[in-house]
Amino acid sequence: MKRRKFIKNSSKFIISSGLVLPFQQSLLSKNVINKISIPIGFQSWILRKEINEDISKILKTTYRMGYRHVEMCSPSGYAPHSFASLTKYSGKELIDIINDSGLECKSCHFTWDELENNLDDRINFAHQMGIKHMIASSGLNGRKLYTLKEQCNTLNKIGQKISNAGLIAGYHNHNGEFEQKKNGIPDYDIILKELDSRYVKMQFQVAVIQEGYKAEDYFNKYPGRFISAHLQDYSINNIKEQVILGNDGVIDWVNFFEAAKVGGIKYVFVEMESNPVNLQGSANYLNRIL
Repeated sequence: MKRRKFIKNSSKFIISSGLVLPFQQSLLSKNVINKISIPIGFQSWILRKEINEDISKILKTTYRMGYRHVEMCSPSGYAPHSFASLTKYSGKELIDIINDSGLECKSCHFTWDELENNLDDRINFAHQMGIKHMIASSGLNGRKLYTLKEQCNTLNKIGQKISNAGLIAGYHNHNGEFEQKKNGIPDYDIILKELDSRYVKMQFQVAVIQEGYKAEDYFNKYPGRFISAHLQDYSINNIKEQVILGNDGVIDWVNFFEAAKVGGIKYVFVEMESNPVNLQGSANYLNRIL
């Protein structure tokens, strides 16, 4: 699973409040408020160490920050490297812990291996948790065009079975689907063509702005194909440096959320991998504009 390196002192993050976010006023002046209502969540991966140590404590902390949803990662799929302590819980027990913290969970990441080789059990786990979206966290990475098409065909079959179970399958991209190209065409564009939109929706990771691709362009070009998004933003002076959402980064959040309505976005999940401190400021910002 391709993820950026998590900072060593992630377990020592401090909750800050009253942050002044310069870009907020410009957004508010454009009357974004009340135009769209999307639940504000975060991706559990960024706090995997804390969640593994004491899930109840850290989820209650994020609730106080202003988050109301968490997107989990399947414990059995991500263990032993992450979330190993959660494998002792059934889906029902896990969602009870999440709900007791004040949060909801309607989306969960699953590994490609889980979905391809243990799908019935994973669907059962999803039903126990009461989630809506089963997201493949990666897997469409074929070096050759025919390999990529075969992988998409496999995911279509997985998605059809998930759909028949009353759930929605999704695919989460990383930068790699845009870096890798076939005849000059980004793999992501090929994936959108090969996946059956009836059975597989998309979860867009905004981090691909680092490769020069904007979420809103895809939302507008492929209306209704998307169900959720992972949110990141980067410094205008250093595209590799993450900044608090709305804090004069490179993302135009006005255009993003306008296009999100076209794309079909139902949930957004903050994924500030380089610095969990940014979770607080990003929650403050999103709660102002959504």
